[in-house]
Amino acid sequence: MAHKRKDRELDAHFAPVSSASDSERTETARSLGTMDLEAMLGDPERKQSFVTPMFDVIAPRYDAFTRLFSFGMDARWKGVLLREAQGRLAAGAGRAARVLDLACGTGDLAFGLARGARSQHPGLHVRGVDASLEMARLARARLGASDRDVADLVSIETGDMSALPTADQSIDMITAGYAVRNAPSPELAIHEAARVLRSGGVYVTLDFYRPQWAPWRVLLLGYLAAAGNLVGWTWHRSPVVYGYIARSIDHFMSWQEFSRVLDRNGFDVQSVTRWLGGGVAMHVAVRR
Repeated sequence: MAHKRKDRELDAHFAPVSSASDSERTETARSLGTMDLEAMLGDPERKQSFVTPMFDVIAPRYDAFTRLFSFGMDARWKGVLLREAQGRLAAGAGRAARVLDLACGTGDLAFGLARGARSQHPGLHVRGVDASLEMARLARARLGASDRDVADLVSIETGDMSALPTADQSIDMITAGYAVRNAPSPELAIHEAARVLRSGGVYVTLDFYRPQWAPWRVLLLGYLAAAGNLVGWTWHRSPVVYGYIARSIDHFMSWQEFSRVLDRNGFDVQSVTRWLGGGVAMHVAVRR
């Protein structure tokens, strides 16, 4: 009971504002560093109280970090996802398409998908959903500036990917980049995606996974931990805010197990594209 009471206090302490100052982000990052991350990752009831404020802290530099961290590969992976998603939407050209982009971050996938598919779908609407208020704020800011050409096709909201305010079988496609791994219960998030997707709807996910081959897993997670800790300390004086990535992967599952979870939640996996020895994968699945 004591740790649940402490978590409620932390939730209140870390409640994000519309635009935190650098000093406020640094203070939050340092507070996150005092928390028991292993305990948080192992407890679905507590995980969100770490993950959401962490993303509020890193939001302003998140896009730069992902490019740096992956040596530019992140942009290529997202490009593959966008081409796959746009190709799937093209099969239903001429009709309205309802798309959800889960854990949308600052909007890369939502905006790219809207831009690539709008000519084929006059009624296209992409809803970006993210638990982080700061990520959502930055995405909305992009809609008013660099991505204003798709402002009439995209809406951004804060929300929980495991409890969407969306009717059953009302969505044609879901994209999810680096999303499910960060959910308190990955299987619950997948089950929720299955609920809102119509039969025949497409679920395209991109994420880091825990490689099954132990020697490669040690090397990959070792690099991610070292790089993440260094950047976390350099930028925020708190290694854990980026060191979290390696530890979250170690608590996650392999891409093979993810395929099995999709299957038991009502999806047919049609393809899996793998990079980094299975440390990163894109699943394309269709709702039965």
